[in-house]
Amino acid sequence: MSYKIITDSCCDFPGGMYAELDLTMIPLSVEFRGQVYDDKNDDSLKEMYDGLRAGEAAKTSAVNPDRWAKAMEAVLAQGQDVLVLAFSSGLSTTYQSAVIAADELREKYPDRKIYVVDTLAASMGQGLLVWYACKKRDEGMSLEELHAWVEDTKLHLCHWFTVDDLMHLKRGGRVSATTALVGTMLQIKPVLHVDNEGHLINKAKARGRKASIEALARKVEELGANYDNSTMFISHGDCREDAEYLAQLLKEKYGVKEVLISYVGAVIGSHSGPGTVALFFLGEHR
Repeated sequence: MSYKIITDSCCDFPGGMYAELDLTMIPLSVEFRGQVYDDKNDDSLKEMYDGLRAGEAAKTSAVNPDRWAKAMEAVLAQGQDVLVLAFSSGLSTTYQSAVIAADELREKYPDRKIYVVDTLAASMGQGLLVWYACKKRDEGMSLEELHAWVEDTKLHLCHWFTVDDLMHLKRGGRVSATTALVGTMLQIKPVLHVDNEGHLINKAKARGRKASIEALARKVEELGANYDNSTMFISHGDCREDAEYLAQLLKEKYGVKEVLISYVGAVIGSHSGPGTVALFFLGEHR
């Protein structure tokens, strides 16, 4: 192809998937137990999630403009154009850094095209949008067509998730201390989504873990009936059995053919915490 798709690690794809999709991936970074490392998504995450359960904290860092610029220039120097699909600007400065890098490189490579998209998406929601983009690329869609398609589609990328531990959301400033305490005592589980500005928003409550997972599945019927959702993505914060229960519901009730399950990666997981279950699909609106 005459262009390359570049994204960042907040897609939360399993490691080998970036090569399978012919993607360039730029990692964010995380600091945990005094060590700084690139964002990751594999079974070694269990150690971090165990630490988070025990009250330990992790710090994260966005991709800076220089790191974006190096990745983009490697493509531009080969005579290809660039489409960057970046982590939500509502949750990170990663997108803004990509814009800075692209502006500088347009002066150096005036004959090349560089598009930078704020996906307003996170985790496997960003991943699902990137996955669809790769399919469209492989079907022969031009860079300009694909850029327009992504911009038209991103606000139809539904993100719905729940968490098992309200106290972790309290530490992250997402709910008040009172809400966390009362909710924990009453086994209230929040049902949240990512809105049109790319922020996490609390939308509903469910009594008990099973009910909150079933509430996620019902969102498919509510929002996704008029879309081809034969493939859906699920990410989880070290609670694979809950993710598999949700996948089973999707296949049995809504005829979903393929469900890709992956960890919530180190960067996003350090904020969302253990016990997160997130569902991603296409719908009428977010």
